Amino acid sequence: MQFENVAFLVVLLAALTYFAMSARRLVSYLRVAKPQVRWDRIPERLQKTFVVGFLQSKILRDKAAGPLHAMIFWGFVVLLGAAIEMILEGIHEGWSLSFLGPVYSVITILTDVFCLLIIVGVVMSLYRRYGAKVKRLQVEGEKVEAGMILITIGSIVTALLVQNALRQHVHGADLAWAVRPVAWPLGNALSAALGASGSSVLFTVAWWMHAVLILAFMNYLPFSKHLHVLTSIPNVFFGPLEPSNHLEKIDFEAEGVETFGVVDIEDLTWKSLLDGYTCTHCGRCTSVCPANQTGKVLDPREVIIAIHDRTMDKAPLILKKNAGQELTSDEQAVWDKKLIGEYVSPDALWACTTCGACMQECPVNIEHVPAIVGMRRSMVMMESSFNDEGALLPDVYSNMETNSVPWGGFGQADRANWAEGMGIKTAAEDASMDVLFWVGCAGSYDERAKKISRSFAELMQIAGVDFRILGTEEHCTGDVARRTGNEYLADMLTKTNIETFERYGVKTIVATCPHCFNTLKNEYPQYGGNYEVIHHTQYIRSLIDSGRLVIDKTSASAEAVTYHDSCYLGRYNEEFEAPRADLMNVPGLEIIEAPRSKDRGLCCGAGGGRMFMEEHVGDRVNVVRTDELLATGATTIAVNCPFCTTMITDGVKAADKVDTVQVKDVSELLLAHVQR
Repeated sequence: MQFENVAFLVVLLAALTYFAMSARRLVSYLRVAKPQVRWDRIPERLQKTFVVGFLQSKILRDKAAGPLHAMIFWGFVVLLGAAIEMILEGIHEGWSLSFLGPVYSVITILTDVFCLLIIVGVVMSLYRRYGAKVKRLQVEGEKVEAGMILITIGSIVTALLVQNALRQHVHGADLAWAVRPVAWPLGNALSAALGASGSSVLFTVAWWMHAVLILAFMNYLPFSKHLHVLTSIPNVFFGPLEPSNHLEKIDFEAEGVETFGVVDIEDLTWKSLLDGYTCTHCGRCTSVCPANQTGKVLDPREVIIAIHDRTMDKAPLILKKNAGQELTSDEQAVWDKKLIGEYVSPDALWACTTCGACMQECPVNIEHVPAIVGMRRSMVMMESSFNDEGALLPDVYSNMETNSVPWGGFGQADRANWAEGMGIKTAAEDASMDVLFWVGCAGSYDERAKKISRSFAELMQIAGVDFRILGTEEHCTGDVARRTGNEYLADMLTKTNIETFERYGVKTIVATCPHCFNTLKNEYPQYGGNYEVIHHTQYIRSLIDSGRLVIDKTSASAEAVTYHDSCYLGRYNEEFEAPRADLMNVPGLEIIEAPRSKDRGLCCGAGGGRMFMEEHVGDRVNVVRTDELLATGATTIAVNCPFCTTMITDGVKAADKVDTVQVKDVSELLLAHVQR
């Protein structure tokens, strides 16, 4: 074995040993968090990994940066073959993957092509960061590191391209333009310029540069934000299969539970810590966050980075204490720090609308919302801690405990008053039904939302639907309590409603509120409450399609409508088409899409309990969203949610457009055009 081969083996073994130690350390940190099953439903996870991880579907949502990053990622996948070949050649000169035959030719062609694409991608990425200075990439303290990483990547592929270009001239490899479309002409040019000796020297330099940079880069990753190079695919595989705001229930009857919610990293799941490892610091979550974009302190990226930083600070201390070792005074000082307050701002946590835009845009399936709500849980249930904007929440909880409604001044006895004179039966009067109409708190008590309840109920009556309501037996679903952190209250309300459903044998539920719809559909099953849950816009579509609701084609009216996608129906439950299909049935109606619509839609600002909180910092989210909708020139803003109705209506008032623009639920628009 030649000296160079021995030297390479020493370097390789040292690099692999050090990397294995780093990987073991990072895995051991994950074990300090709570266990969670994330290896179920393997086919679904593999499909998501292929689409999101390898096809880069979420990366490519950004039409500017997406293709650049995708080129670099796909290039790294393709260049794994070159890295394997580098190791083989380092162990024994002449070893390669050529035994693969025609497959090897495909590998060499792709290697050349992607070397060139990666170089282009690196240059353009450097320009975006330092020339164009894209805002979300200007993170303090990361500019130098980001540049060095890009330069390193560029150097690795350049060295690979040069060594492949000169291999035929130094070792007499039988290469041709057809299998080395870039390296072949480059090698001819370099050889002609450098001569035999110069080519040999440059080949050796390029080979060692390629090998050393790859091994050094591999060992740098565990200490860098670029760890996502290694963890992004696993993080996508272990990512959520449920809607992005799906929250795990707390077992309040479990023994030995001392904390509720997330007080520190031990209370997070191992997947949340893996999220911290995987964050690319790209800022896509921040760029779409309605709170951040309207001047609030919340930065979803910083929340995940804070979790990572706290993990790096405290996890080794937890392991040390678990091993029976004493902490030093400096280590104890780190131990005593607070995740909420010293790493994550409480104001940032309360600013979240739980709209899920951050998770929608994250290219590596990081779960911001569950982590944020988890920390809200500890603030509420462990400390009863609220900021100025959330000062009203204790009163909201009190109202929900006593009257099962977030608003004060209402009694449970008044819950069915909205239906007076409509001849609607309750389940207590007659439990035989096809559908239970879940009215919700807003639809039962809010004057504007009661009109929506009556409109939808009338549509069902026209269609001959055999439905019932619960009336005074209906209680809040617990959505507001759950997303503001009072899981104990949400747990109580959930169990109460499920008992009622079981008593009346409820099988199908239709709801006008997306918040109720989402909770009943996606979270009640954790408590054994499994029902067919339908949003009223979906149900209206089915009634029209089945011919039970017939549109009066003679009632045409030239009307320009823009439709606002609610987060809890659209982004969370991927329902964008049913409401639009309903509206398209209205003769003469023209739908004008806002710039931000469907899964890119902007939140109205009411989610995550913000409906019942003040908004003192920055611009009001609902005003910003309403201004976007008004800018379409539509005279009607169509909505599918009572919370959105309130927020958008307030936005129209703020814009002084009440006399020229109306806000209507989809059911109200349809009711004016059906045959009775």
